Amino acid sequence: MGSSSSEDFSVVVLASDLGIDARPFLSKQDRETEEEQEQEQWHDCAQYLSADEDFSDLDLLQFFRLQGSDKSGNRIIRVVGKYFPAPVVSGERLKKYIFHKICSELPEGPFCLVYMHSTVQKEDNYPGLTILRWIYEELPSSIKDRLHILYFVHPGLWSRLTFATLGRFFLSGGLYWKIKYVSRLQYLWNDIKKGEVEIPEFVQNHDNVLENRPLTDYGIEPDHLHLPEVPNMGYSFGRHESNWGTREFMT
Repeated sequence: MGSSSSEDFSVVVLASDLGIDARPFLSKQDRETEEEQEQEQWHDCAQYLSADEDFSDLDLLQFFRLQGSDKSGNRIIRVVGKYFPAPVVSGERLKKYIFHKICSELPEGPFCLVYMHSTVQKEDNYPGLTILRWIYEELPSSIKDRLHILYFVHPGLWSRLTFATLGRFFLSGGLYWKIKYVSRLQYLWNDIKKGEVEIPEFVQNHDNVLENRPLTDYGIEPDHLHLPEVPNMGYSFGRHESNWGTREFMT
């Protein structure tokens, strides 16, 4: 009592309407916190909800649609690869469209992606792994956290090999471990009730072919149907069509 501190201190009072930047008067920790908040705001979804941005042409393609929910309660975003015209849509516009759809139609709550890779052709429907990685990295952290799982339907041989060999290095760890490969639709129903997600007819037909000729998906049988990502190497094994019992699928 009666003792005094030898350290000097001062109080700076700033009027709120002077427009003075108060950050120089903040502690180092406070400044770092404010800078982090500004960086997060740079990724705010509002910048992708411009009223003058017209995505009606992409909406008509229906390659990116919000549908039902999986058995864990995650809302479903259905992505149909074949519907996406990769050669005519830039990566920047694709990014803005994805951000726009998520922010306007699914602003909160957990969600999952059901990506249907059936009959995707690299030159026609695939934007490239680099662009997909870039779009994911640009997502706000809040959206990344809300994405619980990515169901990869009909991945194909080369997709599996690419992700198995390069996935851990090329994709964010958070995304890599969220991918669940679904080789047949029957396995998708273990996680999603039938009717919750619309299955295009060509996806069902592709699934039927793979069910009757499963080796086609791995490039071992002849590919007369031109299925995606399948190296046509069946004849190198010396097999003939007359030896197969499922010849109706060869025509």
